[in-house]
Amino acid sequence: MHIRPVATAIFVFLVCIVAACGADEKPAPAAPAPEPAIVSDSAPDPSTTPADAATPATPDSLPKGLVLALAQFVKKEGAPVPGPARLEFVYRKDGKWQTSFVEDDQSNVFHKAFYYEGPVGPRLMTLAGTAATVKTWEATDAGLEPTTEWEQDFGGKWSRMRDAEVADLYGDGEATVVVATHDQGVVVVLRPKAEGGFDVVQLDEKPDTFVHEIEIGDLDADGILEVYATPSDPNRMDGTRQHGEVVRYVPKKGEGRVVVADLGDRHAKEILVDDVDGDGRDELYVSVEGHLEGKGANKRLVDPVEILRYDADTAADAGVVIGTLQDSLSRFLTAGDIDGDGKKELVVAAFSSGLWLFRPGEDPKGSWQRELIDKDSAGFEHASILSDLDGDGVDELYVASDRHKELRRYVWNGSRLVREVIYTRPDDRSVFTWNLMPVPVEIIP
Repeated sequence: MHIRPVATAIFVFLVCIVAACGADEKPAPAAPAPEPAIVSDSAPDPSTTPADAATPATPDSLPKGLVLALAQFVKKEGAPVPGPARLEFVYRKDGKWQTSFVEDDQSNVFHKAFYYEGPVGPRLMTLAGTAATVKTWEATDAGLEPTTEWEQDFGGKWSRMRDAEVADLYGDGEATVVVATHDQGVVVVLRPKAEGGFDVVQLDEKPDTFVHEIEIGDLDADGILEVYATPSDPNRMDGTRQHGEVVRYVPKKGEGRVVVADLGDRHAKEILVDDVDGDGRDELYVSVEGHLEGKGANKRLVDPVEILRYDADTAADAGVVIGTLQDSLSRFLTAGDIDGDGKKELVVAAFSSGLWLFRPGEDPKGSWQRELIDKDSAGFEHASILSDLDGDGVDELYVASDRHKELRRYVWNGSRLVREVIYTRPDDRSVFTWNLMPVPVEIIP
C-alpha cells in the first residue's frame, strides 16, 4: 500500500492538532501481512451506477440531517492556527443539500455533537475540548442557544470532553449520558434532573490516561446495561508501541472498572457494541491500531489494523480477529442494514485504504467476509455513520472524506453502494471531522 505524501500545510495542521485538539499518530506505509477470507478487494467506481441497477431517488426534503463536529484551522499571519470549535449541519430541503454552522469561541474543537431529549425537552448536546465543556443547545427563533451543563479542568496538560453515549443506565426511564475525557482518565455519568441540569457521578479517574471512546450495551443479556471505554497511554506521534485496553463499568450494579480486553502493547481508539450477527446478544468489536517500526522514510507498518470480537465469555487476552486491514489507523466502526434484508453489516473506515464492508460468515466468531466499498475515501478520523435519514427502512452510509474535503452519501442500488457527494468545502480551511450524527431538522439552525 502506498501512502500519499502529506503536504506541508497538512503536516503543520497535524502537529497543531496534537497540541490543540487531541490527534496523535503520524501514519506510515504498510508491509504485507496475512489476510482473512475476502469477498472482493476490487471495488467498482462507487460514483457510477451499472445499467442494470438504478440508484433510489432521494426525496426533495428529509426529516433528518447531519451534524458534523469539527476542529478547524484558520490562517493567522499566513500560518494555520486553531480556530473556534465548529459545528456544521448538512440537510436536504427543496431538492437541494443545504448547510449551516455554529461556532463556539470558548473551545477549539467539538469532538462530538448529538441529539439529546431529556426532561426539559429536545436539545443538541456537544462535547468540546480546551476548554472542556458539555453544553446543551436549544433551538430558538434566534438560533441555537447554549447552556453549559458541565465544565472542568482535569488538572493535566489537556482538558477535553472526548466521547459520550446516551442510555437508560439505571432503568428509571431517564436519558443518562456517559462521558469520556482527556487526560486524567476521568469517566463520568451525567444523570438528568427533572428541573434541568445534571448530577455528575464520577465512575473512574486515572492519571495520564486518555479515554477515547464510550459504548453501551448488554453483552451478558441480563437486562442491565454495561458501559465500555477505551483508556490508553497518552497519544504518541510516532506510532510506536503503546499499551491499551477496553474496560467495563456497570453503574446500576455499582461495579467499577473491569478490564475486558487487554491489548498488550497495542491500543484502540474505536470500539462498537452492537448485535451485528443477529443472535439476540450484543458483541464488543475493537479496532486495534497498527504498529509502526523504523524511522523517517524507513518507517513501516509491521502490525496491521485488526478488528477483534469479544463476547460476554471471551477472556480479556483472547479476542477473535474477524478481519485485518493493511493500514495504520481505523477510527470508525458503524453497523446497520445497508440493503434492507433485515441483517446488519459492519462498515470499517480506515485512514488511507478506504471504506470496507464486513459481513459475518457462517461462523460469526471466525473470519468475516470483506468487501472494499470505496478505495478513494480517506481521513485521519474518517468519520462515518450508517443512518436511515430518509426513513425508508434501509440505512445509508455517510462519510466525511477529509482528504477530499467532501461529505459523501452511499446508497444501496440493489447490488452495491453508490456514492453521491452532498457537500464540498468551498475554501481551503483545514478541518478534522471528529464525528457526525443524525439530528432532526427541527434542531438545525
